[in-house]
Amino acid sequence: MANPLLQIVITSTRPGRVGVPVAQWFTEIAKEHDGFDLEIVDLAEIDLPMTDEPHHPRLRQYVHQHTKDWSATVDRADAFVFVMPEYNFGFNAALKNALDHLSAEWQHKAVGFVSYGGVSAGTRAVQMIKQVVTTLKMVPIPEAVSIPFVQNFLDKDGKILPNEVMQSSAKAMLDELHRFAEALRPLRDNNTDD
Repeated sequence: MANPLLQIVITSTRPGRVGVPVAQWFTEIAKEHDGFDLEIVDLAEIDLPMTDEPHHPRLRQYVHQHTKDWSATVDRADAFVFVMPEYNFGFNAALKNALDHLSAEWQHKAVGFVSYGGVSAGTRAVQMIKQVVTTLKMVPIPEAVSIPFVQNFLDKDGKILPNEVMQSSAKAMLDELHRFAEALRPLRDNNTDD
């Protein structure tokens, strides 16, 4: 059986964002884990407009090519890790928009969170988004990576220099994501919405 496909989603679209080096660091950990096929998805590159489809996403009657492409991207994944900042105690609009563009494509897939920020390490944003992803029939796992004062973990070249807590948290999250991705496989295989 093939490894599940894990999409590591860079959710910040802000110029100068820290999400890229955080995602690069996490991707290296995921490669070492070796339980997944990996794909990096950057919402800045996807560049979805604010929801512009005339039909409800549950119908999958997309009229715009950007939505059809986004649907195909999300559809092929078995699990996700959202690399996400915290904006004003919440998650960013680009992530909410990306989620709201689709419906069935998210179902029965595990999701983990690598959050970053200041003192709260993005944990308030993670708590808020759990309400959204569970409504989409995703399964958020409790294990997470939370990076406080993320700027302190960047070297002079803008690369993340993780501490032991970040490393061990990432490995624990990947182990659990793998278990959930495999456990949810029969539901994805039998998804009648496809």
